[in-house]
Amino acid sequence: MSVRTTTRRRQLGAMMRKLRAKKGLTLEEAGRLVGVSKATVSRYETQAGPVRWIVVEALCRQYGATEAERRAIVDLAKDAKQQGWWNSFADSIPESMNLLLTLEDEAVHEDHFSCVYVPGLLQTRAYNTALQKANEVPLSPEEIERLVDIRMKRQEILRRPKPPRLWAILDESVIRRVVGSPETMKEQLGRLLEANEAPHITLQVLPFSKGAHAAALGSFVIFGGKDPALDVVYVDLHTGSLFLEKEEELERYRLAFEYLRAQALDIEASSSLIDRIHKEL
Repeated sequence: MSVRTTTRRRQLGAMMRKLRAKKGLTLEEAGRLVGVSKATVSRYETQAGPVRWIVVEALCRQYGATEAERRAIVDLAKDAKQQGWWNSFADSIPESMNLLLTLEDEAVHEDHFSCVYVPGLLQTRAYNTALQKANEVPLSPEEIERLVDIRMKRQEILRRPKPPRLWAILDESVIRRVVGSPETMKEQLGRLLEANEAPHITLQVLPFSKGAHAAALGSFVIFGGKDPALDVVYVDLHTGSLFLEKEEELERYRLAFEYLRAQALDIEASSSLIDRIHKEL
């Protein structure tokens, strides 16, 4: 999956493909109707390269799209290249992070499983600073501050009028591992307790007593939109980031998350465990 592909561009391609299939047209027939090549129609549907909204609109009319469908698709075409708030950091953000931030910015819901650290959207500034200082590649104070600023900026999506639905399952090691100092960790656990009171955030703890579990190989995030076909799984590997979007891959991680959710403590019991560890620090 190209790290330059925005969620809007992927959604546009999927919708154009569905409309053409519904009309029963081949790529060549569709292109002939609006005066473009078969390759152009294919490119518009496969999420690769730029699009011209006027061609998209012409195709929509030929496909018999409703007025509401046409407006929505043309708006997607106009915004396909839209960049987020992080564009000002573009020179210092890896391309894989650009895709991660795009998915995060446009997600309707996010399902997290964390087996090492607190999910980034719920980290305190002190906690994230301690993580950056623990990087195997030494960072300057300026670099650390910039990365922490980006992390804090990312968290603003949870304060939107219509925030994404965040469901996070934390391995018990996450809440027991002291990152930074006992004071830093106490503040972080307090933040988790507050978060679990928010209507759009759900936290569960997967206790040690459950032993081996469905995601023993690592942490992951499922970014979900209005169309499940456009969901993406993000796996944070030590050697880099992995983005998965094939249906069989999505199904595997969705099933793993369902198993984890069933094995984890319920919301009240999870908060009680976090609170107990919080008081022990």
